[in-house]
Amino acid sequence: MKQHSVRTVVCGAIIAIFCCGGCVLNPQSRVTAPPVPGEALDEYPVFNDQVTGIAISARGRLFVNFPRWDRDPLYSVAEVLPDGTTRPYPDEGWNRWGSDEAAHPEAHFVCVQSVFVDSGDRLWILDAASPAFRGVVPGGPKLVRVNLGTDKVEQVIPFGPAVALPHSYLNDVRVDTGRNVAYLTDSGTGALVVVDLATGAGRRLLADHPSTKAEPGYVPKIDGRELRDSAGNVPQIHADGIALDPAGEYLYYHALTARTLYRIRTAPLRDPNLGAAEVGKQVERLVETGAADGMLVDGSGNLFVTSLEDHAIKRYRPGGAFTTVVQNSLIHWPDSLAISPDGYLYITDSQINLSPRFNFGQDLRIRPYRYFRSWLLPGETEQGG
Repeated sequence: MKQHSVRTVVCGAIIAIFCCGGCVLNPQSRVTAPPVPGEALDEYPVFNDQVTGIAISARGRLFVNFPRWDRDPLYSVAEVLPDGTTRPYPDEGWNRWGSDEAAHPEAHFVCVQSVFVDSGDRLWILDAASPAFRGVVPGGPKLVRVNLGTDKVEQVIPFGPAVALPHSYLNDVRVDTGRNVAYLTDSGTGALVVVDLATGAGRRLLADHPSTKAEPGYVPKIDGRELRDSAGNVPQIHADGIALDPAGEYLYYHALTARTLYRIRTAPLRDPNLGAAEVGKQVERLVETGAADGMLVDGSGNLFVTSLEDHAIKRYRPGGAFTTVVQNSLIHWPDSLAISPDGYLYITDSQINLSPRFNFGQDLRIRPYRYFRSWLLPGETEQGG
């Protein structure tokens, strides 16, 4: 396995492991003397809770989220400050969850799975509202928009039982600001969700199409071990990663327990007059990738895909092959991706494969949880969907 040299950064201090010169270490700094792409990987072990999503604003502000899986996180959504500390975002009220807050799930984060900054520099927070994957809390599933200029919630779009089914797990989101539409994946039941942001109306699509489902018989292997729970079952994780091209014309998506990357034109998804069969005919099968979690398209149309079995991030150029851009065994489960204004690819490591579920009840996860960053080639690092 190809390894990147790694250096650990803790609260602004450098612990040299294999250090390359010239890298800017502050997550919000501008590049002054960038490293050679692929030569170094910065490691930030700063989180006490299991991290999944990551997003970076146009001004370099860094946001992450922590789902409520096997423990209550300190915060569901946080901003990572330049010194490596975190603060609840947008405030403590939204991040409170207990017996009192359970009576108002629409006004508090229940189980946040992802965060995303759109082209208008607004933060979107997707709350799956299914703690420990045990079922949706009624009134809890929602998409929350935060104004990064005021740090205030501007819009809350709730999802009723017609969109968020009892065993749904709304996983990731991309936003087309020009068309005022959001696209979501449902990894719990397998579907895409299209949301009219003006009205808040959502529609489930491709819910019966094989492209949104885990592939029968496929067993991911990580570090030579099959991904199975203590009973020997392979997790059936459906439509998960999602990405939108810069023009908003194509939506890419991938079931996690699957080999295959798909895309579809967004026009059919937005057309309420098309039936399920007609929409299904628009799906394009692109390439086999192996198990994948997070995805991201940059401003040049390059698609970055996390490769779970290879501890890697790979880049797919439409019509071309995959190229590995980051690979290191320290990234146990590359989960979500973001690109900063100064040309870095950010990666969260959720360590899902090291959780008790897949290790006969033994917790092998390494604390603190980490995110990583790697510098990319100029011209291939514009933020996108």
